[in-house]
Amino acid sequence: MNEALYGKKILFATVPSDGHINPLTGLAKYLKEAGCDVRWYTSRIFEEKLKRLSIPLYIFTKALDINPINLEYIFPEREYITDQPEKLNFDLINIFAKRSSEYYADIKTIYGTFPFDLMICDSMFSAIPFVKAKMNIPVVSVGMVPLATDSVDLASYGMALTPAATASQHAEYARLRDFVSTVLFKRSIDVYEAILRENDIEIERAILFDLLIRQSDLYLQIGVPGFEYKRSDLGDNIRFVGTMMPYSNKKENRTWFDERVLKYDKTVLVTQGTAESDLKNILEPTLEALKDTDTLVIVTTGGNGTLALREKYKSSNLIIESYIPFDEVMPYASLCITNGGYMTTLLSITHKLPIITSGIHGGKNEVGTRVAYFNCGINLNVEIPASEAIRDAVQEILSNYTYKSHVSQLSDELKKYDAYQLSASYIAELLNENVVLPGK
Repeated sequence: MNEALYGKKILFATVPSDGHINPLTGLAKYLKEAGCDVRWYTSRIFEEKLKRLSIPLYIFTKALDINPINLEYIFPEREYITDQPEKLNFDLINIFAKRSSEYYADIKTIYGTFPFDLMICDSMFSAIPFVKAKMNIPVVSVGMVPLATDSVDLASYGMALTPAATASQHAEYARLRDFVSTVLFKRSIDVYEAILRENDIEIERAILFDLLIRQSDLYLQIGVPGFEYKRSDLGDNIRFVGTMMPYSNKKENRTWFDERVLKYDKTVLVTQGTAESDLKNILEPTLEALKDTDTLVIVTTGGNGTLALREKYKSSNLIIESYIPFDEVMPYASLCITNGGYMTTLLSITHKLPIITSGIHGGKNEVGTRVAYFNCGINLNVEIPASEAIRDAVQEILSNYTYKSHVSQLSDELKKYDAYQLSASYIAELLNENVVLPGK
């Protein structure tokens, strides 16, 4: 382990949701075990999780604690916003931009008793420019979705368009990027820019998730270049680090096994993560498509509606569980069906599983587009797929080795990356560059 990190004080700071916190827990434990003093700033709802990790928690004090549990209560009007760009504008303003100065106020207080050397955060933590500019402390952010920075070679993130291949496409993408910044998301860009200026922070305006990437001293992108679009203008602060998964204490985890996994030649794993509670999105259409067939279907519900699904679907080829350790079930699977979760997709690739993906909201369309572009599987490109479409996609993947071949190549690339060792090395380099020598 790099001695440059020993004894360093590191504050993790994250938006309060599982998707922003879980992938960082493995890195936090790695740095802690390497001798760093690691602490965390986030919502009180993660107190038990961090206690199990033996990581001290600083809770939101001045920052409004908006989390998945109370989001609809704090913003009841959000439920009635049906236009997706408008909903994203709302979220960028109220969940992210307006919290930035509140986060900063809390972090200044934390620094009074814990003078940290480095802040590590998720890529949507909106206080990044504050800590960098006002506190002169280096900031590392971690990308938990496909790389979201703007590029001259791409349309704006969220449009799910593949790289420009012609001059006319480049020109069209430039128009789309201008439309995004001057029309579609102008309101959220204006709000965040005003907040930054009120705090004497002058930086080039951009949509929030692109700005935060560029403002990070070091940006650790989960994934590998082989599963990301090439950019001729890739930022110098961006480093790919491979697969970064939630911390798992194998000694405490219960093992999972069902003897049916040994009786079927074809096994399909289905998940829609923990955030999506609507069983009709992908779980029920898949169960309808494959019940009473010669394919074993293993469904993980994330704790949403497990008993109801078991009552409705009783075929012997269906296994329905709330949670299953993916590392234990994926070795038995032939393919994975997901609603576009990035971490699930990467873990599937690691296990050489072709993918069927269907989600389009919340950036999941960007995952699906990459799955199809890199021939790792089939993108159904709908929020709620038809059972027939799922059945056809399963048959296509199981009968066409092309998908398995491409995903195997990407798996080999992923396995070359030791995410935690690489991340620690990049962090050590950053801290070394920020050392102020005597007399300088």
